Amino acid sequence: QLSLMSLPLCHPQLEGLCSFLQLSTCPEPFLVRFCSWLLALTPALSHTSADLLAEQLFLRRVLSLTQPPSRHLMAALTSFCSKYSHPLCRVLVAAVLQEPGEGAEQTKLMCELVEECLEPHSVQLVLSQVLEVPLSEKLLPVLQAVLGRQEVLPPELLDLLVLTLCQQAPAFATSLNYAKLVTAVLTVYQSQVS
Repeated sequence: QLSLMSLPLCHPQLEGLCSFLQLSTCPEPFLVRFCSWLLALTPALSHTSADLLAEQLFLRRVLSLTQPPSRHLMAALTSFCSKYSHPLCRVLVAAVLQEPGEGAEQTKLMCELVEECLEPHSVQLVLSQVLEVPLSEKLLPVLQAVLGRQEVLPPELLDLLVLTLCQQAPAFATSLNYAKLVTAVLTVYQSQVS
């Protein structure tokens, strides 16, 4: 048993602890307990430590999903997200966006995180990350989930979203998801979109 004060917070020691505990491959029930323990940790983890733990705890598991995540994995993600949603987005969402191929389970998971777990500032981070990569059919549901939150977006981010959708219109001429997305933008942000 580790006491709350025994978690080393400097990067090399934390990497060593992750390796020792085999966090990237530990059983998922242990993952849930570990994330619950992290939430009680004071002071909170630094950004660097939280990024490293997000990578060690979730990256391999999420990228290898071929079916919906287990309830244990979802519980662990939700728990971690409640305190460290920004690090989770920086590490996990960025990696999923870079993955080639369809990644249907990863896309569904990202949508679920956006819809149910992320704080507003993290939702904006997801949107900016999606807009940094070439738009694809796989990413349209993620954008739809972001819009479904009906968060107030900074003008520059909304402008980038509208510009991206306009530029990509020819490529999605026959896409029903794209049409739904444009309709959602015009509905949610009608007072800001001319």
